[in-house]
Amino acid sequence: MGQLDGKTAVVTGGTSGIGLATARRFREEGARVYITGRNKDTLDKAITEIGGNTIGVQADSADLASLDRLYTTIADAGHHIDILFANAGGGTFATLEQVTEEHFDTTFDTNVKGTLFTVQKALPLLNDGASVILTGSTAGSVGNEAFGVYGASKAAIRSFARTWANELRTRTIRVNTIAPGPITTPGLNGLAPNDEQAAQLRDTLAAGVPLGRMGQPEEVANLALFLATDQSSYITGTEIFVDGGANQV
Repeated sequence: MGQLDGKTAVVTGGTSGIGLATARRFREEGARVYITGRNKDTLDKAITEIGGNTIGVQADSADLASLDRLYTTIADAGHHIDILFANAGGGTFATLEQVTEEHFDTTFDTNVKGTLFTVQKALPLLNDGASVILTGSTAGSVGNEAFGVYGASKAAIRSFARTWANELRTRTIRVNTIAPGPITTPGLNGLAPNDEQAAQLRDTLAAGVPLGRMGQPEEVANLALFLATDQSSYITGTEIFVDGGANQV
């Protein structure tokens, strides 16, 4: 028996990195998994990779019509949601002098607006006792150079978790934030203009981690699984770091 047998999970941004690893982990534990992605080819590839009872819906979390399509698909199938992993997000480097209106809007639309309406629009389908998991970042609590807008967007996610945990307590819906540190993902590699500089970025980040290495998406997925199950039944409104001690030691 799996830990999530009979459960329905939704993972936004489930086509790569942490989202893909978590969707795969949920599926391995018996969940029916809905994933979203903006690119159809990438979405189809992820569905094949995850296998089993995985349903893909092409959607951009910052686009409210896309979210409506996601939840209509779930409702039309007669399903309700036990686990919502609002994971879709991203960011790019820009110093204070370099920030443009477009950079700000893109980052906050994807990370803040997208997360807000992903959770809000799921409310009618969320079962009482459901688990809502948000993807934050260690950047939300430290002052990483050239990552100010991204860090601010992730600080907003942390605030959302506190507020929503309080607002949804009467339905015993738990809301928690995962704050990954340096994790080897396509998104992180995409911050660099080429493979050589991406490798240099990973080396630089790993050097600042007490455990001496980058984290892997599967290590974040293991925490997401814990928060998705009753093993974390007395945990809500919190932020848990998966950073090899980088922001703790």
